[in-house]
Amino acid sequence: MPMGSATVRLTVSQAIVQFLRVQQVERDGVVQPFFGGALGIFGHGNVAGIGQALLQYRDEFPYILGRNEQGLVHAAVGYAKARNRLGAMAVTTSIGPGAANMITGAGVATSNRLPVLLLPSDYFATRRTGSVLQQIEHTHSPDLSTNDSFRAVSKFWDRIHRPEQLAESLLEAMRVLTSPVDTGAATIAVPQDVQAEAYDFPVALFRDRVWNVPRQRADLSQLDKAAAILKESTRPVIIAGGGVIYSDANEELQRFVEATGIPVGLTQAGKASLSHAHPLNAGALGSSGSRFANGLAQQADVVIGIGTRYTDFTTASNTLFQNPNVKFVNINTTEFDAYKEAATGLVGDARETIRELGERLADWQVPVAHRDHAVAEAQAWREEIGRIIDPGSDGDTLSQSAALGIVNSFAKENDVVINAAGSMPGELHRIWRPGGPYSYAIEYGYSCMGYEVAAGVGAALADPEREVITFIGDGTWLMLSSELLTSIQEGLKQIVLIVDNKGYGSIGALSESVGSQAFGCRFKFRDEGGQYGDDYLPIDFVANAASYGATVYTADTAAQLTEAMGKAVAGEETAVIYVQVDAKARFGGSGAWWEVPVAQISTVESTEQARVVYDQERSKQKLYL
Repeated sequence: MPMGSATVRLTVSQAIVQFLRVQQVERDGVVQPFFGGALGIFGHGNVAGIGQALLQYRDEFPYILGRNEQGLVHAAVGYAKARNRLGAMAVTTSIGPGAANMITGAGVATSNRLPVLLLPSDYFATRRTGSVLQQIEHTHSPDLSTNDSFRAVSKFWDRIHRPEQLAESLLEAMRVLTSPVDTGAATIAVPQDVQAEAYDFPVALFRDRVWNVPRQRADLSQLDKAAAILKESTRPVIIAGGGVIYSDANEELQRFVEATGIPVGLTQAGKASLSHAHPLNAGALGSSGSRFANGLAQQADVVIGIGTRYTDFTTASNTLFQNPNVKFVNINTTEFDAYKEAATGLVGDARETIRELGERLADWQVPVAHRDHAVAEAQAWREEIGRIIDPGSDGDTLSQSAALGIVNSFAKENDVVINAAGSMPGELHRIWRPGGPYSYAIEYGYSCMGYEVAAGVGAALADPEREVITFIGDGTWLMLSSELLTSIQEGLKQIVLIVDNKGYGSIGALSESVGSQAFGCRFKFRDEGGQYGDDYLPIDFVANAASYGATVYTADTAAQLTEAMGKAVAGEETAVIYVQVDAKARFGGSGAWWEVPVAQISTVESTEQARVVYDQERSKQKLYL
């Protein structure tokens, strides 16, 4: 420390909280606080360290108690998504199992490129006490702990052995968290003795600090090349991904589409990037998409990927783009994604790059026939949605699609829908009509069961003025519903719809399609022969939800669901609506494949038949070189 430098004596934990409290973020001249506070569960390792610091500064830095460490990271992810990556939460846990519970949530944050700061506690840095409670001992490495598991699911990872290391680690974590390129989970493991250790920290570490979120510009020569490729195209298609929304490029995308006539297909993350009613919005694209957008993509001679990372669902496992001469132009802040599919890569901010590419195209437009065909397909898609969500006879069990349609009719422009794994993400991708760019928050980067209710907490925390509508399947509810209590405790209203299809419906359908007969996917008793029989387990989801203190409604018909939604929207507290749906009646027919390997040899006839189909579809796969 240079002579004369001003210092302040704090514990490491107190320094962490004081640092987080003054971090700000700026984009386009708008400055706002970055951290909304901390989520956590106190236990062995953090109760007297970070727990003490959060107590000491509770009037300056909010703390929210949770029920499950994984759920708290999901809540932090939901918060970051609702803040459009311009805000984050910190999550603190005990050592050992408390920390390990966060690993799944860290995977969600990193795969979805959303900023979350994780502060798991760690063993004694001094090792004075020997092996401690909740420690896994390794004979080959005494420095190895549960927290090393976070390395694979974090964009930044560090362990603080000494107070002197803290400043550098915090600053690097902030660089990652506010980066449009590198953001994801940032993990700083803090040994429990170091948390309580005092040190003379430089006062400058705790000054108000503003982190700029830059808008990168693409290379000019690459922009010229991309414009030349497009001018030679006759059937181009845009894939709009989450990067459109994260860069606030929605209006720029609309102007570009209207100027050029290029139709748009939407990924899960980019679902709300273009108005549902726009004539050139062809709808959901990929394995969970519709045959309308996928038909355009199959014939496309140029694919413009904007803010997408080309997952197997988006590309239909590399079978979607069937034009033998197809070329790719990709706009992405991340070079790694920009050059996928051997593309002409435009490494830059989506909003600025769309604008600059549009300037180079000047008055160029797609052929009239292509535009007219795309407009007709988009209109046919919207009409198909209307047919699918029609509940029909009120006496029959609701289809899942009809239930989603009824709930959608209550969603206002700024309201947000949340879901993750199971069959509902696919149906929401196809049929949900978003009210605005931030109103669709489906987690499908990691497809993580247990995300839903916890993410609803985070979304409500980020914006308490809008309605949060959370869909969760019966299987996922049984896995992780405990953060409903956090929602009630904190007065963070959400409307949770438990959609009961008697088990793991999505995997059951997938199992049938690959010849495995939905084995082990339904919640049934065993029969006298020792196998799963025909009788379903009698699970009382209504009583379960009510036990948390939530207002609970039951809906078996379209009329009952409509009434329940009206009451839930009118109320001020968290409400749960339990609805049973037809386990088989779902929106199908995407016209796109998804590769799930089928056993090459089998004595099961259904598996043998599925393998024939698998080999046929696999033959369509291409490497785009």
